[in-house]
Amino acid sequence: MTHTTKAPPLYPKSHILAASGVAALLSLALLVFPSREVEAKKTFINLELETGSEFSEQADESQSSGRLSLQQNASPFTSTADTTTRQAETAQEQAQPIEPVAETDPLQRSIQVSPGDTLSTIFAKVGLPATTLHQVLSSSKEAKQFTRLKVGQQLDFQLDAEGQLERLNSKLSDLESIALAKTEKGYSFERELVKPEVQSTYTHGVIRSSLFLSAKRAGLSHALTMELANVFGYDIDFAMDIREGDEFELIYEEKVVNGKRVGTGNILSARFTNRGKTYTAVRYTSKQGTTSYYSANGESMRKAFIRTPVDFARISSRFSTGRRHPVLNKIRAHKGVDYAAPRGTPIKAAGDGRVTLAGRHGGYGNAVIIQHGQRYRTLYAHMQGFAKGVRNGSNVKQGQIIGYIGTTGLSTGPHLHYEFQINGVHVDPLSQKLPMADPIASSEKARFMQLSKPLMAQMDKEKSTALALNQR
Repeated sequence: MTHTTKAPPLYPKSHILAASGVAALLSLALLVFPSREVEAKKTFINLELETGSEFSEQADESQSSGRLSLQQNASPFTSTADTTTRQAETAQEQAQPIEPVAETDPLQRSIQVSPGDTLSTIFAKVGLPATTLHQVLSSSKEAKQFTRLKVGQQLDFQLDAEGQLERLNSKLSDLESIALAKTEKGYSFERELVKPEVQSTYTHGVIRSSLFLSAKRAGLSHALTMELANVFGYDIDFAMDIREGDEFELIYEEKVVNGKRVGTGNILSARFTNRGKTYTAVRYTSKQGTTSYYSANGESMRKAFIRTPVDFARISSRFSTGRRHPVLNKIRAHKGVDYAAPRGTPIKAAGDGRVTLAGRHGGYGNAVIIQHGQRYRTLYAHMQGFAKGVRNGSNVKQGQIIGYIGTTGLSTGPHLHYEFQINGVHVDPLSQKLPMADPIASSEKARFMQLSKPLMAQMDKEKSTALALNQR
């Protein structure tokens, strides 16, 4: 009997393609997603280093694959066995337990102020509640000084065992620190002031472009440079008189803490050579306690009026009887001097006196008029605004800030229009010889000269030494 083998049934082509696709997806899934057994093996690989015979066996097993690299690194005079032993010793050293790093005291926290920080956000960083912040700020008026934070300032917190604030410290400068300490009644404020050592320092400078740049090269701070200009401001117009080659030298107080310069004090003596003429100044305190500057022979540096009411401004228009007005476009006398400076620049009273006007004054805009005794009057115009306390009838002192430069009234840009009158007649304040103040009292002249002569001699000696060093 003959058996006939049946042919396998024929499937549609679409079924075959579908089955192939399913098989491909299953294969891909097995490749990408390993089984639980494989995952377990991947997760629980033992990475512990062991010593003794077990380590030797593991080293022997891996030696065949790693021998080449070990022999390449080893010295040509070192055997393979020595290299393996050294590797085992290194592994043993690495297996030694690492000493834990000592933790900082959790009861002490230091926070450095970042941009945008407030005392509230800093307390939150430390973990202190808002109630503690309220207790601190309400403990005293002085405590509110902690709210005046500066970027980079450091606040040191001391907490108790329960995490409550025990003490807060902050160093404001090299000379001042403040603190709050917890007491039975709340928090008490403390301030610590360091008294610096005061030394006298000499410096000398030659003006090449400006007083400020030359003073900075000579090591003077901005405040000390301003004081130098104020001392000689009665005789020298720093807006127009300064020339290249002018010289200055001074002896001033320097404040030192632990060998570090932390600030400067007063100018003790100074000399300024302007356009070939030398002016001197010595700081002197009378027996009555009044301090002022006098020339080396005892004449007062202080005059009844200062030359310029704005520091280091540029003269944009001079006194003239026939100037074309920039706004009205007609020939009109310019009965004052214009000082161009940035908006908001302080304006100073030229002398002691009483304010007869502080307000709007026609084309002058915001203006101040000061009466100085019976003969003299000054006017300050186009102000942006007035200083606090300056009003009709108020008294002002020479050098006191009375307002700020603006462009009110008939003005094309920010500047000060300054007028000077004598007996009601306008005069040029730049060419007017200013009234002198009283010199040193005759009863104190000898005492003053005992101070003045050594200071002048010291400047002479220091300058000679400096010039000799520069010539070497």
